[in-house]
Amino acid sequence: MAPPPPAVATAARRLSRALLSAAKPSRSWTPALEQTLHRFLLSPPHRPAAFPLTPSLVAAAIDPHLLRHHPLAAGLFHWASQQPGFSHSPESFHSLLKSLALSHQPHSLQSLLKLARARKVPLFPSSYHLAISSLLFCGKTLEAAELIEQATADAGEDLPSAIYNSLLAAVASDGFLHLARKVSDRMLRRGIRFNDVGFGVYVGKVCRVEEFDRTLSLVEQIKQRFCEINGSVIAALIVDGLCRVGRIEDAWHALEELRSRGCKPDFIAYRIVSEGFRVVGRVEEAMKILKQKRKLGVAPRANDYREFILSLISERRIQEAKDLGEAIVGGDFPIEDDVLNALVESVSAIDPDSAVSFCMYMIGKERFPSLTMLCNLSRNLCKNGKSDEMWDVFKVLSEKGYFSGVGQYNVMVSFLCKAGRLREAYDMFKEMKKKGFGPDISSYNMVMEACCREDLLRPAKKLWDEMFANGCSANLQTYNILIRKLPEAGQIDEAQHLFHHMLEKGVPPDNVTYTSLIKALCLEKKLEEAIEICNRSMKQDVVLAGSTLNMLILTLCQEGNFGAASSVIHGLPSNIENSDSHVILLKSLTDAGEVEMAIKHIEWVGNNSPFKLQAILDELLSSLSTAPNLEPILQLLRTMHDHGLVSDNSPWANLLDGYFI
Repeated sequence: MAPPPPAVATAARRLSRALLSAAKPSRSWTPALEQTLHRFLLSPPHRPAAFPLTPSLVAAAIDPHLLRHHPLAAGLFHWASQQPGFSHSPESFHSLLKSLALSHQPHSLQSLLKLARARKVPLFPSSYHLAISSLLFCGKTLEAAELIEQATADAGEDLPSAIYNSLLAAVASDGFLHLARKVSDRMLRRGIRFNDVGFGVYVGKVCRVEEFDRTLSLVEQIKQRFCEINGSVIAALIVDGLCRVGRIEDAWHALEELRSRGCKPDFIAYRIVSEGFRVVGRVEEAMKILKQKRKLGVAPRANDYREFILSLISERRIQEAKDLGEAIVGGDFPIEDDVLNALVESVSAIDPDSAVSFCMYMIGKERFPSLTMLCNLSRNLCKNGKSDEMWDVFKVLSEKGYFSGVGQYNVMVSFLCKAGRLREAYDMFKEMKKKGFGPDISSYNMVMEACCREDLLRPAKKLWDEMFANGCSANLQTYNILIRKLPEAGQIDEAQHLFHHMLEKGVPPDNVTYTSLIKALCLEKKLEEAIEICNRSMKQDVVLAGSTLNMLILTLCQEGNFGAASSVIHGLPSNIENSDSHVILLKSLTDAGEVEMAIKHIEWVGNNSPFKLQAILDELLSSLSTAPNLEPILQLLRTMHDHGLVSDNSPWANLLDGYFI
């Protein structure tokens, strides 16, 4: 393919820099993203030869190239907005909305919707679908309800029934029953189909405050119009809701009334009502209801409840899933392993004790949890200060013979290390080896990192030696664990030795490796070695070199070594285009009162790389919003103005005018 015209290449580079600048606050961009974007902008068939910027081009760049990287997608969108004569289309708005929805950025998403409304851009119905679903996922229930009104008004058509049902379940679950009634009435008027989750969550909440006859009337109305509603599940939810507010007489009466309306209350519903009477000490009635269960109830269909609970979890209606799961487990009714695993994972985030109960029930049935479930359970229990409860779970699993491989042991060792139970982690490490399960690199990394966290460097080194003796090769994480820790113990030489060892073994260093070493070397006044490490990163990857260079300049400036920092920047090869290092140096100089030295650096940039100067000044200007003290920067601006480095019509001059008034 022929090289692109110089004007096209220049435009692409300018756009790439603008995108990266927009993305830098989140630090989510990568060299691969930059290269992908650059290739896209310079390659047909998307880019016409003259590189005209069109809404279609912007949409095509976001979707699929930047879809899951919302800072870059937003950067492209807003950069395009600022170009002369350009206006966005529904297509380009949809692409950015999709990126924000996938990234779960509700505030940015809402701002974009307001922008579309302000500019009178007619959004696609699918754009509203994405936005409402994302808001519901993020717990923005009221905002989603407000948007659904706007969507139907703007799009001129109703949204899919799945979205209405998700909204109905969300507003009911969150306690906005007045709003839930409005959504339900609207669905009935417009003939929008109810599903089990939407109607089930709604009727399970509304029955607690409505008169019983009105609840029955609602059920009958829905059953007549939407016969596919699962009556047994709905019956269980209604009697559960009534029992939870102490209306046990109504719950008992509901069993017969619902059965006569074709809802067929099953054993679960009868057991819920029986348990409601037993809790208040009315044992005789509880036994009578159990007899009715055997006579009138039907056996629960496990698959119906399986699908319903998994749907509740996917809709993030975790409380309702927990309540129904407890009714099933409490009555010892059939429930499949995948449902229990999903319940434990999701419920552990809102109710760790209930999650442990589900897990113990599963183990008690001689059914083992999945590794993923154990990982999520242990993380959430640790987060909630319940490491003792998690350790009890692991001990029961050990007694049951669950730990039969390295994977299972690694889950337990990981938990123990994160919970600060290093002694128990070591014991499990030994037990793993005793049973013939050789620890893998993940095992060693977890225990080594825990040792370093507890300042136990000698045991960490022993594990390093043992690892190599057992033929287990270190990976990048292994090297970084020790390279970060060794300098803290004054062993910078050993850290450097490990750095060269990883190069010999063909393990490429990353940003953590380089910045850890550079910072340590600068603090030890080993400037030449620090620069050598920085140069090594430049040979490996020019984008990686940018963050390495920033750490070098920042550390030198923090040590007051401005001359060395300036010399490093002056000696950079031409292929390193990093304005951040210049901004770090300039801000550090002005904060230290070295304004004249900052001016000389700006003049040097203007003389040697004039095309970089504007980008550096723009980035310095954009950093003012986070500056703790504006006065040093303003002093630099005044001096630049005196030296003729600021034109009268530049944003810098406008800023100075604002402060001089």
